[in-house]
Amino acid sequence: MALSMHPFDPLTPREIAKAADIVRSALPGDSPIFRVITLKEPPKQDMILFLEEEHSGQPLDARPTRVAHVQVVVRGESKNKLLELLVDLDHAVLLKQEHLAGKHSYIDPAYMKSVEKVCLADARIQEDLRKLELPKGASVVVEAWAYAPDGMTDMSERVTMCWFYMRLLDNLDANYYAYPLDLCAEVSEQLQVTKIYQLPSSVDERIHDHPQPYDRRKIHATEASEYHPSLRPSPRTSTKPYQVVQPEGPSFNVEGNVLTWEKWRLHVGFNYREGLTLHDIRYDGRSLFYRLSLAEMFVPYGDPRAPYPRKAAFDLGNDGAGINANNLRPGCDCLGLIKYFDGWHNTNSGEPLKLPNVICCHEQDDGILWKHTNFRTQNAVVTRSRVLVLQTIITVSNYEYIFAFHFGQDASIHYEVRATGILSTCPINIGDKVPYGTVVAPGVLAPYHQHLFSFRIDPAIDGHSNSLQVEESVPMPIHDPTIHNPFKVGYTTTHQIIEHEQSLDLDFTKARTFTIINEQKTNSTTNTPVGFKLLPHYSQMLLAHPESHHAKRSEFPTHAIWITRYQDDDLFPAARHTMQSPGGEGIASAIDHRRNSVRNQDIVIWHTFGSTHIPRIEDWPVMPVDKMTVGLKPVNFFTANPALDVAVSTQESDGSGWGGEQQWIGGSRVVD
Repeated sequence: MALSMHPFDPLTPREIAKAADIVRSALPGDSPIFRVITLKEPPKQDMILFLEEEHSGQPLDARPTRVAHVQVVVRGESKNKLLELLVDLDHAVLLKQEHLAGKHSYIDPAYMKSVEKVCLADARIQEDLRKLELPKGASVVVEAWAYAPDGMTDMSERVTMCWFYMRLLDNLDANYYAYPLDLCAEVSEQLQVTKIYQLPSSVDERIHDHPQPYDRRKIHATEASEYHPSLRPSPRTSTKPYQVVQPEGPSFNVEGNVLTWEKWRLHVGFNYREGLTLHDIRYDGRSLFYRLSLAEMFVPYGDPRAPYPRKAAFDLGNDGAGINANNLRPGCDCLGLIKYFDGWHNTNSGEPLKLPNVICCHEQDDGILWKHTNFRTQNAVVTRSRVLVLQTIITVSNYEYIFAFHFGQDASIHYEVRATGILSTCPINIGDKVPYGTVVAPGVLAPYHQHLFSFRIDPAIDGHSNSLQVEESVPMPIHDPTIHNPFKVGYTTTHQIIEHEQSLDLDFTKARTFTIINEQKTNSTTNTPVGFKLLPHYSQMLLAHPESHHAKRSEFPTHAIWITRYQDDDLFPAARHTMQSPGGEGIASAIDHRRNSVRNQDIVIWHTFGSTHIPRIEDWPVMPVDKMTVGLKPVNFFTANPALDVAVSTQESDGSGWGGEQQWIGGSRVVD
């Protein structure tokens, strides 16, 4: 079985089932609840040797062992236990078993549904709902969230927060976020409602136990808060059809999980937590990156009134980008000729669970790649840019996130994040305002919050010994007699190579840039090290105070750049276990204990970026996408423009015509 698998390939359904069987045998009588069965990626040193053999065409006899990383919950008389196991699939043996005391697994959708059911069935909650005197025909919706520690509750067991909303219309697609209720509950891991209280609805109000009838003045026109087309007026009719036609088929090729396009070659991966991952990224045969992934996403809310500080979600560590990945559809999520990749997860009983169409691959036009018009001859040469897109979309409760890698013909990579979906809302009294939220409908407050991402870059720029160079553009002195700058316009650059693990910040006033270089490989023309520059997304960092639980638990959003020495399994900047984590286990804490050398070493760069979301009324009832882009661009890596050999664009080649004079046919379809 294993010999036909590439070491980077995700586990197959057969491997998932085999790992579950081995774990059951190791835990007789325990009836384990399977939380995770996923690939444990091989040690990097083993993979470096394997990849060298693979790319040189040598026999691939010594493949790294296929190992499954497994987490299970074993029910106990007093408390459940979370166990982590490693399973050697090639030899069908258990390599490791560890009790993760005090740790919690990711959010289980089935468990959360049980929490919602328990809430609605609780007699005390039913009584509080009756006191609200909701409109006839209205239904109550419970939305369960993981409890973000605020120092008020014991976190040794899972605690779930339950937020209550009203669905005013008899339609399951009605926007219940338009009617938040002032009721809140907490549920224990044993599915017992432990606390019930009313939420604050003004600046000065606090949690209380005095339910009031629902304020009917908050009921408003359907079209003001509904987004679903079945509940909206007819859409505009001015938009003509737009169809992507590729008469000769796509330019990319897929064999298993290996994707080739133009001069690119890379390996597509997928797991329950990070979702889309990329390995062994090469351009024209040259090594660029060993691994690229979104490592974490933290969404802290800025409403200081209890219990809202408990809204601080790690959407990867707590929820899982892979588990929450959408089933993508042609013509909606992607256009053109599309290749889909499926993902595999596991059920609680350890059976393989297919996640269909979680990644789409397609090409798209990206405007002009390069152009020049000779003003003397008026001869213009123009080449249009084609990019290859690998995209996945996740839904986490109210929000959607669209993650896409864009590969360019100029050897650039851009990672784009788009945030959309519905604002998470809470109640507010009619006529009141608060300084940390926007009223988007009568009695509906959308609190300020941040979306903070960590993009993990594991470089292999012409090899695995790399350095990080910081460059700044500075004006030349004007009074130094040893420096010639008589017109006071000169400027130059300063360079610093980072020696030890640390955090760094951006500075647009100095055009501060970060370039990953290979000091052992020199460009023959520029006589400088070959490299790739990080094009950061300038963002505000974490606004919560350093002494807050938000800051202690996340750590990575306090700085824009982190550099660490590579270590196997060091993949998550806010720690491996974020569910109700106490803090002190993230990237900053790790650096404080290590301070490893990072010059001419196997390094990892982590870029923090995101948005401070001050909701607008235009974000309601569904939010237009907010785009964020991070780039990686070659710097003195080639001897000339690497896209110089892209064919010149012509009307005959792209089929463009004058608007209204011709009709074109085409559409999206799936590539076999």
